[in-house]
Amino acid sequence: MAHIGFIKALQEHEIRIDRVAGSSAGALVGALFANGNSTEDMLSFFKEAPLFKYNYFSITKPGLIDTERYYALLKGFLMHDSFEELQLPLHVAATNLLDGSLKEFNSGELIKPLLASASLTPVFSPVMIDRQLYADGGILSNFPLELVRDYSDRIIGSNTTELSMVEPHQLKNAIQLTARVSSLMIYSRTIEKLKACDFYIQPEGLKTIGFLDKSGIEKAYQLGYEEGSRVISAHLSTI
Repeated sequence: MAHIGFIKALQEHEIRIDRVAGSSAGALVGALFANGNSTEDMLSFFKEAPLFKYNYFSITKPGLIDTERYYALLKGFLMHDSFEELQLPLHVAATNLLDGSLKEFNSGELIKPLLASASLTPVFSPVMIDRQLYADGGILSNFPLELVRDYSDRIIGSNTTELSMVEPHQLKNAIQLTARVSSLMIYSRTIEKLKACDFYIQPEGLKTIGFLDKSGIEKAYQLGYEEGSRVISAHLSTI
């Protein structure tokens, strides 16, 4: 939700965005922003999205929760199901689990690509689109700069992947070790892309908020807003 706080800071500084790219939860925030929804609407969407509602659990699909159960909720906020109906161009990254490629969605049907991009496995089930199975875009591109690099003279980034030091006692089992290695792989790819941004936020403190912790939505929003305000002010002072 730090992305939403950053958007609020950008709006307060009257910085106009004309194209959006996103992966995972960033794709959902990006779509709501490109649709013209307010930051209050964006926060409401994530607060209203149920996580462990009994009829959302997946029975016939891989994953604990059936991602497509969120279709109606998301459409209720977007009010349509088309990239072409958005106010701004949107580029969504998703991972094709069948051939291992990164898929860009930027036209046609909107909601299923968004759900696919945000389907963090194994919690959320992958989404079938045109007989291909798609999951979290962050698997292959957590910061999909490559989708908009050729369209933009200036790039503004919002990165919520935080890497911090760990102690040996935090790497005592296979699960902890796997999580650490995955974080290092994702972060190493992201940090190189961040260098191409004119400015970006990377708020500290987000690791203390679980990705399924709805009680942390406001805290993450505030972290994004405060870091965004600081970074924007610093950038404007150099112009």
